[in-house]
Amino acid sequence: MTGQYQHNIDAKGRLFIPAKLREELGETFYVTMGTDRCLSVYSDASWAKFTEKFESLPYTKTKAMRPLFANAAKCEPDAQGRILIPQKLRTYADLHKDVVVIGVSNRAEIWNADAWHAVEEEELNPENLAAVMEELGF
Repeated sequence: MTGQYQHNIDAKGRLFIPAKLREELGETFYVTMGTDRCLSVYSDASWAKFTEKFESLPYTKTKAMRPLFANAAKCEPDAQGRILIPQKLRTYADLHKDVVVIGVSNRAEIWNADAWHAVEEEELNPENLAAVMEELGF
């Protein structure tokens, strides 16, 4: 998944998911806590792979992942392409009104707009990009 989309969460906690991302995510997808105080959005297939990897972890490691699964929401967009983001997830990611939805390879992320702009400003520089490309072998 790729792209960056600015949207608003309405008073009921609903967020429009862009059509391009909905096509890639499918009819049913999962929203859960992500790193860096954002939410991660997985397609049904990606979520299945994620849970399969989780199940292969030793029990001591799975304990730390409990909140991620306990707070995951299975979502199906309504006729307008909106999903309801549970209050606990909105609080976790500090989502109020202005949000940014980004594509990140096999998942999407939902960010507080101010937090995303700060991360993007910090990370988007030639040195960081060169280091990542080198690590990937380019």
